[in-house]
Amino acid sequence: MSLSYTTYSFEDVTMTISNPAVGQFVASGTGIGSISIAMTTDRTAHDVSADGSVMVSKIPGRNGNTSIAAQQTSDLNQWLIRLYNYLETAPTSQWASTSILIRAPRMQDHIALTGVSFQKLPDRQYQAQGQQVTWTLMAADIQQNVV
Repeated sequence: MSLSYTTYSFEDVTMTISNPAVGQFVASGTGIGSISIAMTTDRTAHDVSADGSVMVSKIPGRNGNTSIAAQQTSDLNQWLIRLYNYLETAPTSQWASTSILIRAPRMQDHIALTGVSFQKLPDRQYQAQGQQVTWTLMAADIQQNVV
């Protein structure tokens, strides 16, 4: 009897952050603690009438956010600070000009985030041991399994 198993390695995950004015940063594990993606808009809503009948609405929202935990001394964190500082003083039309592509080939995941903007600067911690900072970026559109 053979045992079946699967494998996972964060080293297989790559994230490319691109901005037309600042360039791109390709991260493949180095300095990253974690990446998470959350959809924001509920895709359905139910309205219940007085007689109990239900009207189901399909809502076409694909916006959400991504949280990127990075070591506070990493090149990724420094690049995000530089991008934030640039966008903070750039024309408003550039505020959501960033895109992110996340690839996890082992899981066949290809996720494209467009219309990306910073929610805020991450909280900072200073103590005896180095920490991670979490950047939250909002995306106007998130498409999953884009090839």
